[in-house]
Amino acid sequence: MTDDSLSTRDRLAAYVGSHPGLHFNELVRRLDLAPGQAQYHLRRLTRADRVVAESVSGRTHYFPIDFDPEERTRVALFRRETARDAVVELLDGPATPNAVAEQIGVARSTLEWHLDALVDADVVQKRRDSRGRVTLALTDPEAAAQSLARVEPSVPDRLLDRFTRLVDSFLD
Repeated sequence: MTDDSLSTRDRLAAYVGSHPGLHFNELVRRLDLAPGQAQYHLRRLTRADRVVAESVSGRTHYFPIDFDPEERTRVALFRRETARDAVVELLDGPATPNAVAEQIGVARSTLEWHLDALVDADVVQKRRDSRGRVTLALTDPEAAAQSLARVEPSVPDRLLDRFTRLVDSFLD
């Protein structure tokens, strides 16, 4: 094993430690690694219990080994702009799905896709009143705020999310 491979592995481990919850492609972009190279070293780091891989909504996210398991899912979800924006809106208090979709500027169907993941992760609750109207509320606003503070979105992530929003607006 060369010193270069050790430094790449150590660099990956350190970056995951300081940027928990980044997904594979984002790590490849930010560290300017070839996908195969990143895959090899991340697999080694995972086997050595230096990082943990968590699959959330079709993406593999990487975390330091001692990162709280419950917070892993929240942080991974909050790395997506639409989910993050919806949660930020709900920090102000309960709201209807239509109000949240309008406020963050996404199609209701896009919001629902993200809400499904947020509800499955027990971050958001959907409550129905006696007339069947849905209200959204955060399950634990303090935990959500804490996890939001750990996430700083990258420019490529924001561009991808905004492109998705643009396509949604044409489909509506």
